[in-house]
Amino acid sequence: MPTRDTAPAGAPCWVDLLTSDPERSRDFYRQLFGWTATESGEEFGGYFNFAKDGVLVAGAMPKEAGMEAPDTWSVYLATDDAQKTIEAATAHGGQVMLPAMAVGDLGTMGMVADPGGAAIGVWQPGQHKGFGVVAEAGAPGWFEVYTRDYEATIAFYRDVFGWETQTVGDTPEFRYTLAQRGSDQLAGIMDGSGFLPEGVPAHWVVYFGTEDADATLAKITSLGGSVVMPAEDTPYGRLAEAADPTGVHFKLVAPNEAMPARES
Repeated sequence: MPTRDTAPAGAPCWVDLLTSDPERSRDFYRQLFGWTATESGEEFGGYFNFAKDGVLVAGAMPKEAGMEAPDTWSVYLATDDAQKTIEAATAHGGQVMLPAMAVGDLGTMGMVADPGGAAIGVWQPGQHKGFGVVAEAGAPGWFEVYTRDYEATIAFYRDVFGWETQTVGDTPEFRYTLAQRGSDQLAGIMDGSGFLPEGVPAHWVVYFGTEDADATLAKITSLGGSVVMPAEDTPYGRLAEAADPTGVHFKLVAPNEAMPARES
């Protein structure tokens, strides 16, 4: 199991779900991935954590009454100083969605929109180090942002989060850049200008690992979710896209021998 104690600065370190139906979402993901759910306490607004085999993998937050934001999975990048990172984000074309705020002794969080409009969380760990396992079945496996402002988005994450980037596709059909730290791959940036539907904003996508993408899709439908994209083989594994019972999209990745090593 690729466990870790903490994420390097700039790497995805946490994912959480904003949901309008926390009980249904809790049951769905517990049954789908074998997660357990633990409450954080009333002082955290009903936020709860998911764990896999006792290791934290994700969180979930009930949507407040009147909140206009859609149900969605969010990605957080690790930082040593949330306030400075948010200041750097605004200096490089981003916008503050949530200023840096302490979450008890767990850490400090914030959220910004990158130049393409995709929301990205910032997490400065305290007692809460983020997910403790990655690129494993039932755990976050990969992360990427779909944007209509490709070049500006690449520059933003390089400047604000210190990403080293490598272009792996540069054709009109496939423009894709990898974020790296040394030999470890952290996340991807996809030019979505050619395929994002009108009205769908730039956004981050979470992939969850699975041993069998097809079997997981079948289980998703049996639990009240739906298949968005059937499983297909790629050089990076067998990939699929699904939606949970409240309509939140997420992706699946079943690794194969051709899949490159992910950050661990």
